[in-house]
Amino acid sequence: MSLSLLVASADDSLRELVRDLLLNMPNGRVVNEYPEVSPNLYIRVLQDLERHPDAALIVDISSDPISGIKALEKLRQAVPDIYIIAADYSTDGDSILLTMRSGANDYMLMPVKRADLRDAISRLERAPRRHAGSTASQLARVYTFIGTKGGVGTTSLAVNFASVLAQRKQNVVLVDVDWHANDVCMQLGLQPQYTLLEVAENLNRMDQALFEGFVARDPIGFFVVGPPESLETGRGYFNEPTLREFATFLVEKYNAVVFDGGNDMTDELVQGALQVSSTVFLVITQDFPAVRNAQRYIAYLMRLGFTADQIKIVVNRYNKMAGSHVATLEQIQQTLNQTVFYGIPNSPDVGQSINKSRPLVADRQLFPEMDKTIRAFVDKATGGKPAMAKSA
Repeated sequence: MSLSLLVASADDSLRELVRDLLLNMPNGRVVNEYPEVSPNLYIRVLQDLERHPDAALIVDISSDPISGIKALEKLRQAVPDIYIIAADYSTDGDSILLTMRSGANDYMLMPVKRADLRDAISRLERAPRRHAGSTASQLARVYTFIGTKGGVGTTSLAVNFASVLAQRKQNVVLVDVDWHANDVCMQLGLQPQYTLLEVAENLNRMDQALFEGFVARDPIGFFVVGPPESLETGRGYFNEPTLREFATFLVEKYNAVVFDGGNDMTDELVQGALQVSSTVFLVITQDFPAVRNAQRYIAYLMRLGFTADQIKIVVNRYNKMAGSHVATLEQIQQTLNQTVFYGIPNSPDVGQSINKSRPLVADRQLFPEMDKTIRAFVDKATGGKPAMAKSA
């Protein structure tokens, strides 16, 4: 039986001890680590449990026991059946009892000894395991679009995906994390005054009213935020940890978050977006460089802990009758060892909508065939069941 662990601790030595112990367990692995324990820890845990539904959690509350207890309470409320091993320095019986009542299944004394950790793992292995779908998350779904090279239409798909969700009365935020291309606002005809830099500056006091007050909103109804227009403007404080904190805020307040990740999977912001994503759409075309890069990208995503079901291959500008210089659908699936999730046909409608600086789906009468295709793609990606909109 496999053993998957999530580890939340500011103590490097504890995280290293867990990793080292699991090295000697053929089926054991740490699937994610959190270097801080905050009341919002449960959001990140919930996101990781979507990928690893049987995972258990080791949480070190010693750096801030009061916040740690709050984190435990929220975790237990959000995921009633997760197995939690807590760790703290306290030997006081009342403190240990409070920790257990707050949500811990087991308790270890800090600094954790190898033998104590091994015993706790043995108790975990004997405990009943969670199963997929046992907890229905009320957090936003997070969708990230990644192109396997430039020019495959990643931004257009992300823009229209967010547009359809917003037309279905969902509260949606579209975030452009491609700092160099910064194409989302261009495709929407927006010139926002505030960007991700202002998000970083105000994150510690961010609430829904403040956020919606300074980011752009498309006429369709979704909110948009991205990098500054100037190429000379650096990222400042908007780094990968900031993005993860921002995503934590978004998934509590909205129904869906859509990231346009461009095509550089090594970029720290793109990696941050991937780590919080429910689904990754890997956008390719039929040319061989795009398919070859898709192999590398899939392998990378698998190493990050994504399953094949969470990686959706989208063939954009698909042409069934294409010549010998491009890959067929069958060749793509054989090369990638994965089923193509959806094919978006090649159409001049997309270019026309970009030139108009409006989403293709904004006017259903203007591009009826492609509109139908995009909506069918969104239906398949979301199960065709619009979520109940969250309110402020």
